[in-house]
Amino acid sequence: MKPEDIVQYLQNHPQFFEDYADAIANITIPHLQNSKSVISISERQIVALRNKNQILQDKLLELISFGEKNDAIGEKMHRLTIAVLACSSLDELLHNIKFNLNEDFAIPYIELRLWGIATGKNNIKQKEFTKTTKDTHVIAESLTKPYCGHHVVDEIKNWFGDDVAHLKSFSMTPIRGQETIGLLVLASPDEKRFFPGMETLYLKRLGEIICTALARYAS
Repeated sequence: MKPEDIVQYLQNHPQFFEDYADAIANITIPHLQNSKSVISISERQIVALRNKNQILQDKLLELISFGEKNDAIGEKMHRLTIAVLACSSLDELLHNIKFNLNEDFAIPYIELRLWGIATGKNNIKQKEFTKTTKDTHVIAESLTKPYCGHHVVDEIKNWFGDDVAHLKSFSMTPIRGQETIGLLVLASPDEKRFFPGMETLYLKRLGEIICTALARYAS
């Protein structure tokens, strides 16, 4: 008889536990694997229930922790949204984007490149409008969602100047409305800050917020 047959029999005959209650009470089993101590089946069931309860408690604490982190990020995104939408000039907008990402999100390296935006005399000197190649445009347009990982092309690396030697992780978020008008690249010397497979929902929302704020300056 296989163990599965016993399990199936007990499931089909629940009255077995009532009919043989005394015999079951006298059965002992090892307390723990490879342990010499023994306990009754009922005690073993209590131990199993306690273990399951601990697992559930740990999972609940993990979910609470995730919820608190998401609430914190949501609050930061709210502050950033207010900051960029309240801007009265493109200069102020570009400053507030980087200021909030640096100060509120503790992102040390931020580079934004834009194209297809009206660049009057007051804006032409800003590095955000530095000419970018068609290859960069293709990369931005090909991103169906933000990229997170440890590699970017040399042209994008060069945006960070000498600091690039210390950078180990990157994220790339397209700035896109009806058309792609830019690329936001965040970087960190911590290789675990932006890693493949990480959740990119907030990065996507960040790109949408920036694009919406830029809309009034689009050519």
